[in-house]
Amino acid sequence: MLPGMTLFDALVVLHVATGAVGLTAFWGPIVTRKGAANHRKWGRAACYGFLGAGALAIAMAFLSLYGPEYRHPEITDRVLFDGLFGWMMLYLGVLTIGFVDYGLAVVKHARDRKALRSARYQAMIAAVVLTGAWCGFYGLQVGHPLMVLVAFIGIVAMLIQQRYIWRGTEFPRGTHIGEHFRALIGMGISAYTAFLSVGLIRLVPEEVFNPAIWAGPSVIGVSLILWFTVKGKKAAARRPAAQASGTNPHPQ
Repeated sequence: MLPGMTLFDALVVLHVATGAVGLTAFWGPIVTRKGAANHRKWGRAACYGFLGAGALAIAMAFLSLYGPEYRHPEITDRVLFDGLFGWMMLYLGVLTIGFVDYGLAVVKHARDRKALRSARYQAMIAAVVLTGAWCGFYGLQVGHPLMVLVAFIGIVAMLIQQRYIWRGTEFPRGTHIGEHFRALIGMGISAYTAFLSVGLIRLVPEEVFNPAIWAGPSVIGVSLILWFTVKGKKAAARRPAAQASGTNPHPQ
């Protein structure tokens, strides 16, 4: 820690550094060939960057909830400050880690989906749901609809994950790839939303409620999810035909 730098300032610097790695590397797996060495390399960099940024966001959120007047005496609306810099930051940090955890786990346990039912993975999903529910409830109390929206999106994502984990019948082969893409793109959505919302208010507070800024990561992320889903279904449909003709499709 540099001389004169507080613990919170040091966390901010580390958070920005790890977040910059994640935000930059996030696009590598999207533009590279899926399954190739570069795809995995960029994917690991993005995941490690976002894991660090998420953990630091949680620490910053707790510090923001404890004695915020020492860091931002200019802010008069303490209730809204607790919501944005405290509870929502805490939730987005947990959500980002949750997406990383699940996105990597579905590939690791592609042949044993039941392994995702263990307490270790279920606890992570429960943490996202609980922090999201509190973030949404707090947003309702203070009249902040955007807090409710991000909480709703995260909770729905966790329910979709649970459907994959707990469904009794087997999914078609390769379904885990779609789950992998959806989770890690969701990781990017949550990280970019946190960057634009929590970070933006520090630079241009008059734009913090601009719906176009908040909706941008979700619109782009959902579009990518739909595109990869359609592409994956087309590739899966080509496999039986290729197998019947005795040829193999290009590996994805």
